[in-house]
Amino acid sequence: MADGDLVVALAQASTNQHSGPVYGAEKKPLESMVADSLEDDDDSIYEGLPFPTAEEMLTLRRVSDAIPWNAYLIAFVELAERFSYYGSSVVFTNYIQQPLPPFSRTGAGGENGQSGALGAGQQMSTGLTTFYQFWAYICPIAGAYIADTYWGRYKTICWSVVVAMLGHIIMIISSIPGIIGGRASLGVFILSMIITSTGTGGFKSNVSPLVAEQYRIKKCYITTTSSGERVIVDPAMTTTRIYMYFYLFINIGALVGQIGMVYAEKFVGFWLAYTLPTAVFCISPLVLWYGRNRYRRSPPQGSVLPTALRIWRYAQRGRWSWNPRKTIKNLTSDDFWESAKPSKQAGEKPGWMTFDDQWVDEVRRGFKACSVFVWFPLYWLCYNQLNNNLISQAATMTTNGLPNDVLSNLDPLALIIFIPICDLVIYPALARAGIQFTSLKKIAWGFATAAASMIWAAVLQYYIYKTNPCGHHASTCEDANGDPLVSPLNVWIQSGSYVLIAFSEIFASITGLEYAFTKAPTNMRSLVMSVFLFMTAISAAIGEAFVSLSIDPLLVWNYAVSAILAGVGGLLFWIAVRKLDKEEDKLNNLADGHLVHEL
Repeated sequence: MADGDLVVALAQASTNQHSGPVYGAEKKPLESMVADSLEDDDDSIYEGLPFPTAEEMLTLRRVSDAIPWNAYLIAFVELAERFSYYGSSVVFTNYIQQPLPPFSRTGAGGENGQSGALGAGQQMSTGLTTFYQFWAYICPIAGAYIADTYWGRYKTICWSVVVAMLGHIIMIISSIPGIIGGRASLGVFILSMIITSTGTGGFKSNVSPLVAEQYRIKKCYITTTSSGERVIVDPAMTTTRIYMYFYLFINIGALVGQIGMVYAEKFVGFWLAYTLPTAVFCISPLVLWYGRNRYRRSPPQGSVLPTALRIWRYAQRGRWSWNPRKTIKNLTSDDFWESAKPSKQAGEKPGWMTFDDQWVDEVRRGFKACSVFVWFPLYWLCYNQLNNNLISQAATMTTNGLPNDVLSNLDPLALIIFIPICDLVIYPALARAGIQFTSLKKIAWGFATAAASMIWAAVLQYYIYKTNPCGHHASTCEDANGDPLVSPLNVWIQSGSYVLIAFSEIFASITGLEYAFTKAPTNMRSLVMSVFLFMTAISAAIGEAFVSLSIDPLLVWNYAVSAILAGVGGLLFWIAVRKLDKEEDKLNNLADGHLVHEL
């Protein structure tokens, strides 16, 4: 399709009103779909809105709409949950790696001491924190299936909060005086990690789609700004803005939780560092209850995944060959999905095709999104260094009384500063300059900045080894009295890594959430979101293979390998998706499809 034809098609799609879903060549409306439709597609919200013509789609500047207040309510629930998640997990490294300080019953190290509890070492610390993240991001798949098939997103979120709350209570028990540092402490702590991350998984896969669903408009329309400029209000840009501020709320919760808990750990003890996040987490069910009749919810639709997979298998018919090159060409051809559309069937269509052509287009779009997410484990390898190795690196530098795990807060702090700047300054400036900074371009830049962050960390680690009294054994360097000896390098030199990672999150992580929502079929949003989150679990599993590098004298290689994988991965990612990037407008403006379950 030529570019001009594409613009005309998009304009027609935005101006046409819903005429009812149809099947096959007969073009008969399916009345039963009205009751089974995933969302309340009420065209009354478009009354009086002028829609852009083909020429206006090309020439007018695009802007985002206002964010619904319901979205802020859900974002506040996420803020409280992230406060509890990051507030407790930020002290995991010290809790596991460092031993209980002499004469301490709480694990607090005091102003000049090192907080700790289990004394299991850096490898055990990295292994357990990586497992915690792995489990937290593999559970979203189960949470998404339950939400899409049985409970709906709201109910699944509520029960996930209950499970996570139980895990936090058990975590507190593992750290109370008399248990902390003992034989039972490690076992109870690991149990709490499993339960907490299970609840987190069910929560994460559903809260992200729920927040964006509060915005109902799906078609571009024209409005006039206060200066008299006619602009296009683009729902895709509005979704981007929703996720930008959703992520802002996440990092406000993370920042306050992390800063507060590292000082609670250092001066009072781990029991307080786990109790305060639990108390803040109690806000989540209260806000969920308050908004129970205000949220726009999508009802469960039964399992649609089998039908989607069946479409995928059906589209493969006749495309396999003994020649691998021919097979790949056939499976990646532009018309791959056309043969699975009901309207393309000769004669009577198969009985399982209880959907319209538009739903096949949505499924294709969802599969394309998942192919984009396959590259994300290489990105998360870099990000995950914030949770363990960079905290350990800080402990080998001169902190001047600053807790070694407080520097990680530069990441959420930078996000809180730069997210509004990107939304209000950088992205609008690029739009005015005619630069289309599309989702896939943002993700590619996210890979690049993540790689730069790891290069910074690798160079810094080299100089730590060079300046530490024990050379390449910096993490275990002690004097005759057992006091740690550190590099004279100031810990604030780490700032570059955290700021670069923050920019990479704006480009890659926020955009990934947006891409998962906008490209998923409307009745598979939680599932596609869980696939995006599952990439973090895969990255954590890959990270387990790199645990052997999380020890002196190999830490320079640990950061260097992460940088190389992210840099090369980002380049290959762009080569793989540059063709898909040209379809961005077309994919965002697909008509809603419908699926009716067989009785």
